[in-house]
Amino acid sequence: MMKFLFYMIFMIPLCFMNKMFWMVQMMLLFMMLMFMNLSMNFLIINNLSYMYSCDMISFGLILLSIWICSLMIMSSENLFKMNYYINFFLMNIIILMILLYLTFSVMNLFMFYLFFEGSLIPTLLLIIGWGYQPERIQAGMYLLFYTLFASLPLLMGLFYMYSEINTMMIYFLKFINKDFILLYICMVLAFLIKMPMYFVHLWLPKAHVEAPVSGSMILAGIMLKLGGYGLMRVLIFLQQVNMKLNYVWIIISLMGGFYVSLKCFCQVDIKSLIAYSSVSHMSIVISGIMIMNYWGYFGSYMMMIGHGLCSSGMFCLANINYERLHSRSLYINKGMMNFMPSMSLWWFLLMSSNMSAPPSLNLLGEISLINSMMSWSWLSMLMLMLISFFSAGYSLYLYSYIQHGKFFQGIYSFYLGVSREYLLLLLHWLPLNIMIMKVEYFMIN
Repeated sequence: MMKFLFYMIFMIPLCFMNKMFWMVQMMLLFMMLMFMNLSMNFLIINNLSYMYSCDMISFGLILLSIWICSLMIMSSENLFKMNYYINFFLMNIIILMILLYLTFSVMNLFMFYLFFEGSLIPTLLLIIGWGYQPERIQAGMYLLFYTLFASLPLLMGLFYMYSEINTMMIYFLKFINKDFILLYICMVLAFLIKMPMYFVHLWLPKAHVEAPVSGSMILAGIMLKLGGYGLMRVLIFLQQVNMKLNYVWIIISLMGGFYVSLKCFCQVDIKSLIAYSSVSHMSIVISGIMIMNYWGYFGSYMMMIGHGLCSSGMFCLANINYERLHSRSLYINKGMMNFMPSMSLWWFLLMSSNMSAPPSLNLLGEISLINSMMSWSWLSMLMLMLISFFSAGYSLYLYSYIQHGKFFQGIYSFYLGVSREYLLLLLHWLPLNIMIMKVEYFMIN
């Protein structure tokens, strides 16, 4: 595991050399191939080196991080053309990649906390440095303070755990069971805000709308998954108290997921709509993890991987339109089928994955999550029906609104999709729909 860390650290000087933009991306893809070749053993922590190791959950999320980071570079060709602080941009992505890699692979809970919060800084720099509108400063503040609000209680909780059991190793925590409500709230709240749970989700649409395409991709693809990963790790030693209190989070999530689905229909900004749909999907993931049964655990894991690829691809599509029309408004992005008929196929494919149509990974995750929710309480079926129905509804609404209708008369210059854009979308869509062939990697037995 250390070799990959050094690989990424030694990539940093490469960012400052001339004409190395695509080389950095190739290096990340090469690292992806090397990482895929690790010999993985189910449910057993392996590939140990000093403090880094890998189990199946870390493995999938690290792969997703490397993949999304390489696609972020691919989607940001505009910066490369304009030579807009491109060296710092690449360095920012590499540092973000290092922090994410460390977050998912580190064994010590305190180090996990450190990298979990550290990954916020490169994301903030992406939004403030390469965002579009003046409101990006405000969006950055929202992102920072929402996330940092709950991180001090989390740190206190970690220190308390250390004083009690004298170890921070994640692997030893499964032998511990704490029954303290205050500790539970301290530990869980930071991850729920990161997910984000309804009521503490307002930072997400703001950050997405102001972020550049690469910022949106990493936020949707990886940052939301940090919360889920943290919950999976922390709830191990809080099982007793979680069983008493989990209904609170589940009710908030399911009601919030339904309400946010309705809110998607009110959006006039494409990015905002996709961001709200992320909140809706993550609400089911929170419920799946909180129930603490087998189906829910791995259903939410699948949903996180699937949503990371699907949501990231949808932000790429929104950006492809934005680069041509210089607007993200639904009123101006109309009748795109007239201009880019081939691109409307990709809109359709990614929208259908977003509404959990087969053969996407989202479908499998959603089926597992619905199963687990039903085993917990049959009443949850009501909300799940509404969330599933409306998620199909807003996906269709977005697709039909953008692709059909009379196009905006004020368009004065336009060009079709280039091969880079089609490749970028293919690289999002293919893993999302091919991975259903190897379900046994997700449903670990």
